[in-house]
Amino acid sequence: MTETHPSKAAEFWEARYRDGGPLWSGRPNALLVREASDLAPGRALDLGCGEGADAVWLASRGWRVTGVDISQTALERAARHAAEAGVGDRALWERHVLGETFPEGSFDLVNAQFLQSPVELDQGRALRHAARAVAPGGTLLIVMHAGWPSWQSEPPFDADFPTLQGVLDELALPEADWTVQTLETVRSAHVSPDGVEGFREDNVWRVRRANS
Repeated sequence: MTETHPSKAAEFWEARYRDGGPLWSGRPNALLVREASDLAPGRALDLGCGEGADAVWLASRGWRVTGVDISQTALERAARHAAEAGVGDRALWERHVLGETFPEGSFDLVNAQFLQSPVELDQGRALRHAARAVAPGGTLLIVMHAGWPSWQSEPPFDADFPTLQGVLDELALPEADWTVQTLETVRSAHVSPDGVEGFREDNVWRVRRANS
């Protein structure tokens, strides 16, 4: 695992993982499964991999995956998850503060699921780096919350939720080199931690880089 210098964001997320049990379900994100199931396995980069569910799912389908997170504790959990799933030999783990540092190399799939944070994150720069890391013929998949869940009457903190067009404008991908394959807001049923039934809306961007 590769480690970088600490930051306020790193301290926040490390404390979140370190001071409690698992934060996530251990299942891959549904929109990753929907969008990536038809892709031929190659090299994948999973940004903000957390406890590794997406990376493990990709590895189980034949991808060689590099998982990146800001939290060392999250990466250690992800490595254990991969080992327990029998795909530890197909996964590497690197610690980066996205927007400041980024993995080297190019990838056939760059997966960025919910790169959203209550503490400072240079999201735009991270996504631009993500696009540059896509190999010719490869895919960039971004999924982000489009707003607060339906049951959230008072936002717990200030947040800017990126729009579909806003992210495309931020990426500024040349039309001659990229094809937009998915540009969609998806509503899905969710239940709040207090048991309230409701929904969330997520924005999905899937873009494919030309072969040359």
